[in-house]
Amino acid sequence: MTNHPASPISFPFNNSYAHLPEAFYARVPPTPVEKPKLIRLNDALARQLYLDPDKLATDEGIEILAGNRIAEGSEPIAMAYAGHQFGSFVPQLGDGRAILLGEVVDQDGVRRDIQLKGSGPTPYSRQGDGRAALGPVLREYIVSEAMAVLGVPTTRALAAVLTGEAVWRETPLPGAVLTRVAASHLRIGTFQFFAARGDADMIKRLADYAIDRHDPEAREAANPYRAFLDGVIQRQAELVARWLHIGFIHGVMNTDNMSISGETIDYGPCAFMDTYHPATVYSSIDRRGRYAYANQPAIAQWNLTRLAEALLPLLADDEATSVREAEEALSTFSARFDAAYASGLLSKIGLTEGSEKDLPLAQDLLARMANNKADFTLTFRGLCDEIEPIGNGRVRSLFDDPAVFDEWAVEWRNRLANDGQDSSTRRADMQLVNPAFIPRNHLVEEVIVAAVERGDFAPFEQLIAVLAKPFEDQPGFEKYAVPPRPEQVVHKTFCGT
Repeated sequence: MTNHPASPISFPFNNSYAHLPEAFYARVPPTPVEKPKLIRLNDALARQLYLDPDKLATDEGIEILAGNRIAEGSEPIAMAYAGHQFGSFVPQLGDGRAILLGEVVDQDGVRRDIQLKGSGPTPYSRQGDGRAALGPVLREYIVSEAMAVLGVPTTRALAAVLTGEAVWRETPLPGAVLTRVAASHLRIGTFQFFAARGDADMIKRLADYAIDRHDPEAREAANPYRAFLDGVIQRQAELVARWLHIGFIHGVMNTDNMSISGETIDYGPCAFMDTYHPATVYSSIDRRGRYAYANQPAIAQWNLTRLAEALLPLLADDEATSVREAEEALSTFSARFDAAYASGLLSKIGLTEGSEKDLPLAQDLLARMANNKADFTLTFRGLCDEIEPIGNGRVRSLFDDPAVFDEWAVEWRNRLANDGQDSSTRRADMQLVNPAFIPRNHLVEEVIVAAVERGDFAPFEQLIAVLAKPFEDQPGFEKYAVPPRPEQVVHKTFCGT
């Protein structure tokens, strides 16, 4: 076991998962790195976790964030889990390059995991090096923090640190470590790990832990485990709906990448759409489009079915009743998703109380966008300025055939005229749900190239600053809002492992 110097910096650790049976994890310390150097520290998040950002930015603090020091109270572990990867089941995966340092209770009373990603090999590494390259670390920092301000449940980035070491991914690349914060790192695959072993006692132990942490109200239900399953289904339905509202594609919705807490987790080959099309795929490893933009709701339900299967021993005393309970719970997913999706989509076109014709109106816009290669984000943001018939014409210019938008806009404005809300209030409400700025793929790639090839982190800092205010018009930063030029278009994104 690697020796680590003690740290004088205090983390208010209040650990619980590390006190479960050791079948749940492997105790393993981070592997020290040669020359840790802080790239960025999330000061506001640090304070939310009762951490002192000034102390974290010292040499001792950076060594904790790099894995060279162990803070007092930390109990480093790599978590065990299984998972379906592109539909194929792998009975043992686990944290192959991540180590959970411990848990803290934040200023809102929420228990949060603090985890190092890229912190060296673990017993679950499967011959991997356990390290992370700088590019994927920057991508996860940028996208996870952008998702947070966009209002999407997500893991957060506390810090990014250079290791001073190279990692090999076809070519040598600068290494880095991300400090990730999550409501928990419990996954559907965590339940599958024990289900695959037929270990009903450990499934129950895990489910009880998850209920206590994420669904304490389920304890009062007639069937707590069914109530827990219902809660996970609801959270996932709402989460995926929010992804679709902002044009986000996760890219690798394996069951080991779906969090029980309902947070977006594991930002690998993720991407935001530029031109809208429901079949859009970016991930280089998703060769058949399993995780395409429009497939994400169905995949979420498929993954939840795997969770329900793992929970069958807990849902009832006999198999037939358990299966019925699981099927009843899963049958609610579509309605839950449809409600969340419709509500958010209608708000994007300025409608809060819909009639039966409103959803078809919104869907008609999406169809026209797909057929005319319209930019997803700019179309919806532009609608904020098209409420009155005399608009600025920017939205129609996004369509191959502008008349296609004009035709739709007539019907849309007629509907708004019957809604009774004044235009200025409607415009303000629409601007709160239609961002002007998202982490466009070409901008993220430019940031990564600058950092990896030139050691220049100024573009990274500037993009972070712009994305911190996604719903505000930011004069002088228009280049961060426009779609890529043809030569800038990113066609493929990569996992980074």
